[in-house]
Amino acid sequence: MATQTRAERKHAPGLSRDQLVGAYRTMLLSRRLDDREIQLKRQNKIFFQISGAGHEAVLCAAGMVLKPAYDWFYLYYRDRALCLELGVTPAEMLYEAVGAAKDPASGGRQMPSHWGNAPLNIVSASSPTGTQFLHAVGSAEATLRARLLDVTEGFHDDEVVLVSAGEGTTSEGEFWESLNTAANLKLPVVYLIEDNGYAISVPVEVNTAGGSISALVRSFPGLYVEEVDGCDLVASHAAMKRAVEHARKRKGPALVHAHVIRPYSHSLSDDEVMYRPSDEREADAMRDPVATFPRWLVAEGYATEEDILAIQAEVEATLLAATDDALSQPQPGPETVHDFVYSPDVDPTSAAFDTEDAPNTEGTPTTMVDLLNVCMKDEMRRNPKMLLFGEDVADVSREASLPRVKGKGGVFKVTWGLQREFGASRVYNTPLAEANIVGRAIGLALRGFKPVVEIQFFDYIWPAYMQIRDELATMRWRSNNAFAAPVVIRVTYGGYIRGALYHSQTGASLFTHCPGLRVVCPATALDANGLLRTAIRCNDPVMVLEHKHLYRQTYNKAVNPGPDFMIPFGKARTVRAGTDLTIVTYGATVQRALAAANQMHEERGIDAEVIDLRSLSPWDSERVYESVKRTSRVIVAYEDAISWGYGAEIAARIADDCFAWLDAPVKRVASTDTFVGYAPRLEDAILPQVEDFKRAIGELAAF
Repeated sequence: MATQTRAERKHAPGLSRDQLVGAYRTMLLSRRLDDREIQLKRQNKIFFQISGAGHEAVLCAAGMVLKPAYDWFYLYYRDRALCLELGVTPAEMLYEAVGAAKDPASGGRQMPSHWGNAPLNIVSASSPTGTQFLHAVGSAEATLRARLLDVTEGFHDDEVVLVSAGEGTTSEGEFWESLNTAANLKLPVVYLIEDNGYAISVPVEVNTAGGSISALVRSFPGLYVEEVDGCDLVASHAAMKRAVEHARKRKGPALVHAHVIRPYSHSLSDDEVMYRPSDEREADAMRDPVATFPRWLVAEGYATEEDILAIQAEVEATLLAATDDALSQPQPGPETVHDFVYSPDVDPTSAAFDTEDAPNTEGTPTTMVDLLNVCMKDEMRRNPKMLLFGEDVADVSREASLPRVKGKGGVFKVTWGLQREFGASRVYNTPLAEANIVGRAIGLALRGFKPVVEIQFFDYIWPAYMQIRDELATMRWRSNNAFAAPVVIRVTYGGYIRGALYHSQTGASLFTHCPGLRVVCPATALDANGLLRTAIRCNDPVMVLEHKHLYRQTYNKAVNPGPDFMIPFGKARTVRAGTDLTIVTYGATVQRALAAANQMHEERGIDAEVIDLRSLSPWDSERVYESVKRTSRVIVAYEDAISWGYGAEIAARIADDCFAWLDAPVKRVASTDTFVGYAPRLEDAILPQVEDFKRAIGELAAF
């Protein structure tokens, strides 16, 4: 190798010859891996390709500044060079491309360039753009909570979180939500925005007002912002070093806006010639770091032409060996498709979670609100890493006021007093942003905390749906069990409160339809306590649907069952035994079904069995089928609109599996296919009432 003179060192301050030459090797290897994958795609040996070409210089610089297995990384699909710099091998990248079982990112479950490597702290990436911003902020928040709570295992005093994305992704709301929280809490997160000028075919000036994201974000307090030529490794290294030091010193978040190029199309599914003129593409080629950097190394005396040729030969040999290795690897077998949808180690449907038959029987019966509250208190005492946050959940945000006020504790008072006992480091309010709540919770859960978050109303959960469906529910499966986010989401739902169309929604089927997400729905105070405790102690993401109408009903009160009372998921409860027909239901319709069954028995001698599912996913098919086979008639009842609802699936399963025992068609009782009206006469006509159940019971018994 050529020696570096004192005069030449001024051109790359703080970087040695070996670092610079090593960076070129990484940049070239990254580009050649892109080229090899393109070749393999055209040979139909892999099935998708998206490149990091043109981004290599700033990515290498980031990898040189940051620490693998120490810092944390939430990346996007162009970050090949960064992953190589951190320690991901070429063979491992090609394992992704061919869908090999030994792919460490996903075990062949995700497309190529969806980076993930647990030993290096590269968290499993996904396809939705921008969702990773909130995970990164949650992960950085974990370092804050760890310090406040004196948690040391798994944390370092000066670790930082890197999150990267293209400039087009900064148009997503989650980018702005994440920046708001990062700046507000002064979190150690570094944003790397790789601006190649295009989001597929949409140019930056269409995506971003004024065409510069760094100009727009400079007003965030405490946010260090730097703009740099991302094709210049030396300049990029200096910029990344300053940004990372800002975050390491806990001065707040940082954002590096790196101007890079995209010499290849967005992916092999795209053809940039259709929307980019030739002179524009030629101008990009003049800045290509893989072409310009080796010339600079030779010109500045860091390497000779022979050195460059030797590196190129070494890279080709590495690629050849990695390609042969990857193409010889078997794909995962079809028998593995169900692996890691849920935790393989903690089974909340097992007997270990069934203490239902031995509750504490002392005390005065109390409401669902109270027993949910006491469950959370018990669990926070048991687990010091349990956190509770959401909109209005704290007693007060301004802690100085706490001695002088009663405290809020949620709009329904379910979390009242928790902040007073456990402090604002564990119980705290968030911005009014549902995706922010769930996305941050994912990042915290990935770092070992147990977030129990509240979405104030089911009607407003939809901004968080992408985080729930595409991120929370998929994390374990898509990473092949390398990562998991066992978040608990508590959400109030349902009608019968004169709440009209925006405070009466149900829609459980939209969440029970998500593999990887468990969904429970208690109808009584005792069930609420036991199911929530199981949700908190299990190792899967769980949604707890809490019906507003049931919070303070007198008929469903119960005595506090004690700190170890649990109800396993997938275990229904027979509310009323019967012989003539079965009613399968859950939530607020349980009591209406029970009242109707009792009245029909008194009035007409029809003996209906009522089953409360309690757990919607999984559901207790065994108990339901046993009942249906005895009675030969069944009504499936649910509060949602009758078409396409949760009950339709239960009805279909009963029809499939119990057809030989049925003496009548499966009948449904549900809401009308409308929204819920405000006027009492409208709401009563829309939602299932006792009379609706009685009519259905009579019709089915007479069939």
